Amino acid sequence: MQTSAVLQFKTGYMRQITDDTGIFQHTKFGVPDRAKGYTTDDNARALIAAVLMYNNSRDTAALDLIHTYLSFVHHAQNEEGNFRNFMDYNRSFLEERGSEDCQGRTLWALGFVLSYSSILPDNLLNTCRYLINQALPHIGGLRSPRALGYAVIGLSYLLETPGALTYSFPYPHTPNTEEELAFLPEAFIIELIESVTIRLHDQYNLTKGEDWNWYEDSLTYGNSMLPWALLKAFTITGNPALRVTAKESLDFLISRTFAPEGYYRPVGSHGWLLRGGTPALYDEQPIEACEMLLACREAAIVLQDPSYLQQADLCYAWYTGNNSLQLSLIDPQTGACYDGIHSSGLNLNQGSESIISFSIAHLVTHHG
Repeated sequence: MQTSAVLQFKTGYMRQITDDTGIFQHTKFGVPDRAKGYTTDDNARALIAAVLMYNNSRDTAALDLIHTYLSFVHHAQNEEGNFRNFMDYNRSFLEERGSEDCQGRTLWALGFVLSYSSILPDNLLNTCRYLINQALPHIGGLRSPRALGYAVIGLSYLLETPGALTYSFPYPHTPNTEEELAFLPEAFIIELIESVTIRLHDQYNLTKGEDWNWYEDSLTYGNSMLPWALLKAFTITGNPALRVTAKESLDFLISRTFAPEGYYRPVGSHGWLLRGGTPALYDEQPIEACEMLLACREAAIVLQDPSYLQQADLCYAWYTGNNSLQLSLIDPQTGACYDGIHSSGLNLNQGSESIISFSIAHLVTHHG
């Protein structure tokens, strides 16, 4: 067993599975599987990780990754403002529009980039503003709870960061192109967050009951994004009902995903957890530990309860050995992250979602 001591964090593996198009979706062990191509989902999440890497090191290589991932996201946006998701190795998108979750995840990443406006070049920030501006008219029409959660988190960064809503120019300048139109006003963003989170809150009230404090009749993937989004929305709107729902649902999720022995155990993707049933044991996915860590850290701040930081630390320790197998998921030679825990042991492939998730978890925990 490897303990949850701080590892020597290595950034090279993300570069190794990134080419001049973007980060590859899957690997065969540690080599990119070109046949599986790329996704906007992964490049958006990689954009978050690269910004955190750059914030920590000011390394020009990390800034190059930001350029690569943001360029992928820009290319993914279609004329209507939606984002396509799956791209093959020939750089051809395989769909006209990606999933609703893809729309939400991309908005999360773009908003996150703008929250680091003090360290990033204005030209990158303006690209993010333009992409968000094009995508915003479609957010209210999303139906997936997780997509709405991701979107709310991304929009929240715009309101938390001074200057995030305004295009930046290095000298007095009058916008004269389509790309330089004034950004949508703050009031519109607040109204959108309010309307989206009230929908989530109402859905929660319709579904909860009988020892089931959740938004749906199952716990599947990306669960922690829902209470995290409501925590963000409460901070912005001051609506106390959102705080109550966020805390109840996060505490319920914690009760179902932390083992009595003192380690994090996400709901397995092979069966999930249906209301009235028992959680599937496998596969445990690295992305779940990352997103739960982020939600718990937010809860510690918003709810002013440091006990949530203990849960966040257990989520980080899941990567380094405090898990159901008592094995580290981090490859000590390369710094890559294995793709999860399944019934026969570790999944020895080391895809992009895994290393991105660990990188975010590590950098937020130790350099956040």
